[in-house]
Amino acid sequence: MLRIRELREDNDKKQVEIANLLGIQQNSYSQIESGKNTIQIDHLIKLASFYNTSTDYILGLTDETKPYPKSKTSN
Repeated sequence: MLRIRELREDNDKKQVEIANLLGIQQNSYSQIESGKNTIQIDHLIKLASFYNTSTDYILGLTDETKPYPKSKTSN
C-alpha cells in the first residue's frame, strides 16, 4: 500500500496541492491515494524527491524514511 496519504498529512498538505505538483487533477490524485488507480513512475519519483524519501518507502518496501544517497554519474 502506498504511503502517500500519510506523507501528505504529515507535511500538512492538501490533495489539491500535491495534485498540482504532479500536474494532475485532484480527483485523479485522490484515486491514487485511495488505491483505486495506480501511480505513474514519474509521479512516484517526483513525490519521493518532494518528501525527501525513497520510492521504496512510498511503496512500502522499507520502513527506512531516509532517501538513498544520490548516484554518482561518470563523465
